[in-house]
Amino acid sequence: MADHAVFVALALMFLAPFAFILLTSVMSPEQAGTSFSWPTSFHWDNYAEVFERLPMLKYTGNSLLYAILATAFMLLSSIPAAYAMARIQFRGSGLLLVAVIGMMLLPPQVTSVPLYVMWSKVGLTGSLWPLILPNLLGDAFSIFLLRQFFLTIPREYSEAARLDGCGELRTLLRVIVPMAKPGIAATAIFMFFASWNDYYGPLLYTSENESAWPVSYALAQFRGAHSVDWNLTMAATVIAMIPVLIIFFLAQRIFVQGVTLTGVKG
Repeated sequence: MADHAVFVALALMFLAPFAFILLTSVMSPEQAGTSFSWPTSFHWDNYAEVFERLPMLKYTGNSLLYAILATAFMLLSSIPAAYAMARIQFRGSGLLLVAVIGMMLLPPQVTSVPLYVMWSKVGLTGSLWPLILPNLLGDAFSIFLLRQFFLTIPREYSEAARLDGCGELRTLLRVIVPMAKPGIAATAIFMFFASWNDYYGPLLYTSENESAWPVSYALAQFRGAHSVDWNLTMAATVIAMIPVLIIFFLAQRIFVQGVTLTGVKG
């Protein structure tokens, strides 16, 4: 019984921020941001006003474009790289793993200036492409996560495929990928959420081009020079949360399975 009480208390603690966002989103402008935690009157028209103040559908579309393409490009490049690190023995594989871990630890701000200069020279600043295209070269965290999952798949399956005449590419596509669906799904969801919630990247590359703003950056537009429309900010936040909540609940079972199984082997 005590265990259940602890879990209920933890659940309430994690749900409290969401309750605060929902309640603030329906408050009046005068009450939002004050010490009163319960709305004196419910202003559901705040959600309609969000769409009147900002083109939220366009910003949501930009976020979807960013998240979907970044996730697809990441899977296209990271799955073969992770397979090579997990299944193919070659000289320097240990050093390559250390390099991948090192890239995971490298703060993105360290490379911001040289990357910005590079993308400006090819004329892609002011768009989301500098954030999408690098995923064609792989993502360090995704490669590491997928490698750990591939290590949990018994090598006998790969060896049996090779005995049947399959090369490395065919073994990957016909044997490893179908068996690694939970891990691939978990990695894809991580990447989708990271892209959807990204603020620093859009701030760096799209701040001067309003038509390319994703919803994460557009939320800051409810902040004025001397005040913040907290009720509209929270209403826009609820709208921005809906797509990712839907995706999470639809893929919850396979996501949890992938997170549970990943990292069993070192």
